[in-house]
Amino acid sequence: MSKIIFVLSGPNLNLLGTREPEIYGYATLKDVEDQCRAKAAGLGFEIDFRQSNHEGVLIDWIQEARLKACAVVLNPAGYGHTSVAILDSLKTLAIPIVECHLSNPAAREEFRRSTYVSLAATGIVSGFGAKSYELAIEAAAALVAKSGL
Repeated sequence: MSKIIFVLSGPNLNLLGTREPEIYGYATLKDVEDQCRAKAAGLGFEIDFRQSNHEGVLIDWIQEARLKACAVVLNPAGYGHTSVAILDSLKTLAIPIVECHLSNPAAREEFRRSTYVSLAATGIVSGFGAKSYELAIEAAAALVAKSGL
């Protein structure tokens, strides 16, 4: 099986570092990608790092992961709270899914406190800023190792 972890990020995450840095931090998406690549390499994995503002594109990538990835790390951003379609696509996967958030949704507005994605996720990492992605990759790698994929 592949040693590739898909790391997918949803809408507005292309603006990391400038959009509400008091919530999301000052790291850019490129900084996050570089940290993810280093973390994955240290664990013996590669990553396929992608971001889209478009729900259908994220769904296409999730479907692609069925054939090419050993795990998915997904920061669905706002789509986590609204997209049954992303949930349905995640439910087609037979690989670990780690939901990832920069902030802690449970400590924010009521509507952010639950996500559709969490219904399909193997686990959730949130509240650690850019480090959340690294922790999610660690978790995904451990789940892959445990499953023998």
